[in-house]
Amino acid sequence: MSRAVFLDRDGTLIEEREYLSRPEGVAPLPGAGPALRSLREAGFKLFVVSNQSGVGRGYFSLEDVVRVNERMTEMFAAEGVRFDKIYIAPEAPDQPSRGRKPAPGFLLEARDQFSLDLPASYVIGDKLSDLECGWNAGAGRSILVRTGFGKKVEEANQGRLGAALVVDDLAAAARWILQPT
Repeated sequence: MSRAVFLDRDGTLIEEREYLSRPEGVAPLPGAGPALRSLREAGFKLFVVSNQSGVGRGYFSLEDVVRVNERMTEMFAAEGVRFDKIYIAPEAPDQPSRGRKPAPGFLLEARDQFSLDLPASYVIGDKLSDLECGWNAGAGRSILVRTGFGKKVEEANQGRLGAALVVDDLAAAARWILQPT
């Protein structure tokens, strides 16, 4: 069985731009490429799990999300990074969804499709729903980054972060994951 890192997109991998719908708005966060490459080189499979409620709200189309993801994938590929799969939940918060975080649907699907060891895997994101998704799926550790909305989430949810690890950014999360035990 393989270990994996499940990553939120906006505010974790790329700069948070509320309801990003244009590929030219994609800007990887500093250090994200090398961090992802180090995880990949250590044998982790990499997955993006992203709520994109702008589709369900009618702000932009699923095709817009695909174009943004293609641009992000190209930019990280230039740094030697490949994602195993990108999962998108296009529903608005009030719409039924099997994959919209904090629901664990996409992590469980990836577990089955890619033979993943979820207790030996990680979820990294900048929102409480990212952490809860990891907890709901039985991932080994949920990690909150202070990029994107993370700093505000940390301040507003001191008592709800539970066993989450809180770090400054994706690079710090990767260093923590890869530290010798």
